[in-house]
Amino acid sequence: MRGQWFIDGTWQPLEEEESNLIEQEHLNCFRGQQMQENFDMEVSKPVDGKEAVHSLKLSRNHVDWHNVDEVYLYSDATTSKIARTVTQKLGFSKASSSGTRLHRGYVEEATLEDKPSQTTHIVFVVHGIGQKMDQGRIIKNTAMMRDTARKIEEKYFCNLATHVEFLPVEWRSKLTLDGDTVDSITPDKVRGLRDMLNSSAMDIMYYTSPLYRDELVKGLQQELNRLYMLFCSRNPEFEEKGGKVSIVSHSLGCVITYDIMTGWNPVRLYEQLLQKEEEDLEDRWMSYEEQHLIEELYITKQRLREIEERLNELKASTISKTPALKFKVENFFCMGSPLAVFLALRGIRPGNSGSQDHILPRTICNRLLNIFHPTDPVAYRLEPLILKHYSNISPVQIHWYNTANPLPYEHMKPSFLNPTKEPTSVTENETIPTIPSPATSPVMVRRHYGESITNIGKASILGAASIGKGLGGMLFSRFGRSSAPTSQTSESGKEGSEGEEKKPVVCQSAVGTPTFPHSSSGFLDPTLELEHRIDFELREGLVESRYWSAVTSHTAYWSSMDVALFLLTFMYKQDQEDADKSNLDPV
Repeated sequence: MRGQWFIDGTWQPLEEEESNLIEQEHLNCFRGQQMQENFDMEVSKPVDGKEAVHSLKLSRNHVDWHNVDEVYLYSDATTSKIARTVTQKLGFSKASSSGTRLHRGYVEEATLEDKPSQTTHIVFVVHGIGQKMDQGRIIKNTAMMRDTARKIEEKYFCNLATHVEFLPVEWRSKLTLDGDTVDSITPDKVRGLRDMLNSSAMDIMYYTSPLYRDELVKGLQQELNRLYMLFCSRNPEFEEKGGKVSIVSHSLGCVITYDIMTGWNPVRLYEQLLQKEEEDLEDRWMSYEEQHLIEELYITKQRLREIEERLNELKASTISKTPALKFKVENFFCMGSPLAVFLALRGIRPGNSGSQDHILPRTICNRLLNIFHPTDPVAYRLEPLILKHYSNISPVQIHWYNTANPLPYEHMKPSFLNPTKEPTSVTENETIPTIPSPATSPVMVRRHYGESITNIGKASILGAASIGKGLGGMLFSRFGRSSAPTSQTSESGKEGSEGEEKKPVVCQSAVGTPTFPHSSSGFLDPTLELEHRIDFELREGLVESRYWSAVTSHTAYWSSMDVALFLLTFMYKQDQEDADKSNLDPV
């Protein structure tokens, strides 16, 4: 990380943009003056009672110079201002109470041995909605993800000479959109709540608006390209040595990133709708005059299309169309993504081939992976949009980071949900326990969502009127989207997971539950299987409250060790396959 101005004590460099402004101001005021040579004498000595000789206002901070080598940074957040006023009234100086001392220059010179491993893979981290509310949040979230990934790298991938770097993409704050028009029409009552909604949920409304959608798309596209070019200019070997690029997107960021990669445009959808209307018109009876006018209109539209095509061909021959992104995307990781809903509303329906190309061509992006927490209310599955019967096959369970010798994801066998969709709570006509499903893998049996003591308690309250079957029946009841059994109960022990894992064909309950039919109940037809699994689900905590986690789960991905291991597993695995196909990493 490049730096000119550093924070006292930690010697962390300031953000480059702020650092450049401070440096420019510093040179204007103090060029030619001598600084203290000995840092040790001055580092801990605070300024006491001296007035600032110069001050510089930044976006969220300000800097005071007391002399050439006594420089302090102050936050201009409201809470910091209040704290500063209180401490100054108590007799403390401004610098000693709330200032952060800055130093110009390093304290120790770096050596060549300090150089980190060469970056072979960069990951752009794209935020979703709500960034207007807290502009620096994606930088903090990416820092959390980077720190978590470092710990995982040291534990599992320390023998590799390669390195994965996470870079935040902050695309929202640079956009003006409607300016302050929405703020001006917002009523004053419960203003705090309204401002929060304006700063978060409003982004979805902007994205569905034909006026601002292009601005959002171009904002993210330009920022991705700018960061890539900046990284390549500072790491010239990256492109030469075939460095790879992946994208991790969160929430609405997944939809915008997808649209940039595929070049999707609502105009195309409108044209398809008009064509369908023309076809529908042919089916109904109409007068001779109306028919004549429609024919003329049809011929005119046909002629217009021909002219447009010729014009586009002429443009294409003179100017080669530049791709939206200046790099090929290796992996596209969606976290807490509503992308499936957007695609469904655009008319995407399940196909009859198990290829990812149905929703995202492999020529654009090598691998699409959809990560979600089971209680995340914003996240949806993608696999059933490719093959319909995958709605009855559970997502792949993401391994806990501390699992010993986990089974590689490509070797994990599918596990099946129930033939019929389970209710969200116990209904009155439910008289038999739900059939347990096979385990996700022979190594780690999938844990039932209702396994926590908290959820068992909820089960007994919610279904008290209808459950008269004792603890066993209660444990098998469904209170969420889950359909896997409690692995510890005696019932599932009788079923015997060994036979089910080897041969998931017929599963019969001890109380005479009907067997699964073979048709459309969710059994895999060997000819209709996904080339690669796309939906990956985080495991719920054992004593996690589902109602509370529904609130927190949408932002729980950044610091998750499980997510960090999952991301690195796929990225390092690909790098190793390219380097040496015969030597695969077991993780």
